[in-house]
Amino acid sequence: MNEYILDERKDQIHRTGEGALDMACNRPSLAGAVSQRACVFCGSRVVLYPIADALHLVHGPIGCAVYTWDIRGALSSGPELHRLSFSTDLQETDVIFGGEKKLEAALDELIDRHSPKAAFVYSTCIVGLIGDDLEAVCRKMTEKKGIPVLPVQSEGFKGSKREGYLAACKAMFKLVGTEDTSDISPLSVNILGDFNLAGEIWIIREYFRKMGVEVVANITGDGRVKDIGRSHGAALNLVQCSGATLDLAKMMKEEYGTPFMRVSYLGIEDMADSLYQVADFFKDVDPDIVKRTEDLVRDELSKLMPELARMRKDLEGKKVAMYVGGSFKAFSLLKAFRHLGMKVVMVGSQTGTKEDYEELARISDPGTILVDDANPLELSAFIKEKDVDIFVGGVKERPIAYKLGVGFCDHNHERKEALEGFEGMLNFAREIHSSAMSPVWQFAPRRAKRK
Repeated sequence: MNEYILDERKDQIHRTGEGALDMACNRPSLAGAVSQRACVFCGSRVVLYPIADALHLVHGPIGCAVYTWDIRGALSSGPELHRLSFSTDLQETDVIFGGEKKLEAALDELIDRHSPKAAFVYSTCIVGLIGDDLEAVCRKMTEKKGIPVLPVQSEGFKGSKREGYLAACKAMFKLVGTEDTSDISPLSVNILGDFNLAGEIWIIREYFRKMGVEVVANITGDGRVKDIGRSHGAALNLVQCSGATLDLAKMMKEEYGTPFMRVSYLGIEDMADSLYQVADFFKDVDPDIVKRTEDLVRDELSKLMPELARMRKDLEGKKVAMYVGGSFKAFSLLKAFRHLGMKVVMVGSQTGTKEDYEELARISDPGTILVDDANPLELSAFIKEKDVDIFVGGVKERPIAYKLGVGFCDHNHERKEALEGFEGMLNFAREIHSSAMSPVWQFAPRRAKRK
C-alpha cells in the first residue's frame, strides 16, 4: 500500500483483480482521518428534511442546525416549511440544567406560528450526553397541539450516517397507518429514497402516470405528512436509495405485508429495467400495462440515443472517479458512464455494505479502486494516480477536484439539473461533456504532462 494510506484503513481499500475481496465496511470513521462521511444526526436530517409540510426542529447547539440548513435542494410543489431552519440553540446553562423546558417552549411557539402537519425533533450529541427526555416532551406536545410530534433519536456520536437513516425511518414509521386508504388504486406504489433535489420525482411520477400507476406517497422528496400516513395502502414500495429508506420498507412489509423492490432511476438500463419491473408486478391486475411501458421506453430512447452518440465521440476513453453516499447509486453511474464510452477507475462510498462492494467488484474493470469511507488525502492521491478527467461527488468533494485541475459533477445535494430518468440521463451526459471538454483544463499544470 502507498504511504498516504493509514495502516488502519488498508482493509477498507481494494483494487479489483488484485487478490480476494474482503472489504471492511460499516465501521466508525477513523479518528484523525477527517472522513468525508457525515454523522448520525446528518443522516437522519437529510432523509426527513424534504417532508415539506412538517416542522423540523434541531434540539442542540446552533452549529448542528447550520450544518444541515437547506442541505438538500428538495424542491416542493406546495409548502416550503422545510426550507426554514429551527434550533433550540442550547447554551452552557442548558447543558448544566437541561434543555427540556427550552425545547417545550420552542415547540409551543413554532407550532402555533407555522401550523405544521407534524413536527420532527432531532436529538444531537449534546442532548444525548445531558440526558434530555425527548420522548416525554414530544408526547406532551402531541397531546397539547393535536399533531404528531416525533422524536428522532439521532445523537451524532452513536455511529455513522447509516444509523441516522435508521433513526429517520423509525420516526417516519410512527406516521404510517394513520390515514384512510379506501380510495387508493390497486395499481399503486410508494416512491422511497428519492429526495427531489432538482425535480426528479416529478419526472418519475409522470412515467408512472403514463403507465397507469398511482403514486401514493413520495418518501421523502416533495413529501407530505398525510401521504406518508396513508402509504400503507399502496400495493408496492419502490426503494431507490438502498441505505436511506430500506429500513422503512422492511418495517412496512413486516407490519402491513407491503412488498418492496429495489430500483434505480439513474441511467438508461436501470431506469428502463425499473419501469419494466413495476409493469411485471402489476401485469396480472392490468395486462395492458406491459405494452404501455414498452411504448413509453421506446419513445424516450428514440429521443435520447442520438444525442448520447454525438457526445460519446468526444468522451470515449476518458477516465472517471466517483465518491457517493449510497453505493447503489454507484452501480447505475458505472453503467451510465459506459454508455458514454468512459472508464470508471475509482469508486468510493460512505455507507456501502460487503454485498455492495462485491457487486461493484464484479461489474467494474480490473484495477478499479474501491474505497469505503474515504478521506480527502486518499481521494486526492487516487485521482492523481489514475489521472482522471472527471470526479463525481458531493459538496465536500468539489474542492478536491478543482484544486487538482479535474472536472467535477455534483451528483448529491446541491445540483440544480435533474439527473434521473431518461431526461435526466441527457442532462447528465451534457454536464459531463461540458465539464470534461472545457478548454480550461489545458491550463492545469497536471494536464501539461500529458502527451
